[in-house]
Amino acid sequence: MFKIIEKEFLSENVARLVVEAPYIAKSRKAGHFIILRIDEKGERIPLTISDADTEKGTITLIVQRVGVSSHKLCDMNAGDTILDVVGPLGKATHIENVGTVLCAGGGVGVAPLFPIVQAMKLAGNKVITVIAARNKDLIILEDEMRKYSDELIIMTDDGSYGNKGLVTQGMEEVIARETINESIVIGPAVMMKFAALTTQKYNIPTLASLNTIMVDGTGMCGACRVTVGGKTEFVCVNGPEFDAHKVNFDEMINRLNSYKAKEAEGYEEYLETLNAVTN
Repeated sequence: MFKIIEKEFLSENVARLVVEAPYIAKSRKAGHFIILRIDEKGERIPLTISDADTEKGTITLIVQRVGVSSHKLCDMNAGDTILDVVGPLGKATHIENVGTVLCAGGGVGVAPLFPIVQAMKLAGNKVITVIAARNKDLIILEDEMRKYSDELIIMTDDGSYGNKGLVTQGMEEVIARETINESIVIGPAVMMKFAALTTQKYNIPTLASLNTIMVDGTGMCGACRVTVGGKTEFVCVNGPEFDAHKVNFDEMINRLNSYKAKEAEGYEEYLETLNAVTN
């Protein structure tokens, strides 16, 4: 059992959970993720480790309500326990001093971007970060990003905060005035696709942290497979980060959409049941 030590909502549907997991906290690095199961009937949920405290023995997870299991997880509180937390999984981000790094995150993708921004800055890089969301209420981790970024640019679709526009517009603005040695992009698949196309125009080496469908996390099931440079890769063991210019994002988006209708149907049934119980 893994106890939830702290919980807070960063926005209406995004919660930050600090979970007691000393062994994972001790060995975790930027880019690593975990897979958890709330209870014996719960599905396996992959989540990036957004932060860790080795002294307290805790890891920080940021969860967005998108389906039944994530809704249940967001409804848990400090003192509650999670049945299984397995990790750290995946390959850690390769961190070195390369010069100037452009980090771009969209929506809840800002959460897995944060430990990379932090590690890149501590390695001596100049870090310019662009984060984006639909509106001001959905911007997360602004203070944390400012702490480890030489410059932070905020983009909102509706212009309610920061600059109006998409994450790619913020990236273009930086590229026009800076020599960028490396870029890291994390967010919805379609956002990463267009961010990768943006940096490809300027021959900027770019990594994307992929958020595919995932089940076992050990490379056995094949659910997380993606095509990178014409070859099949497994995100859970070969990733989650890959050369963004070689990822077949269209294929990945199609696979992500495969279960959308079924997931939505199950979520609606769950909410109806929940409302019936509470009313």
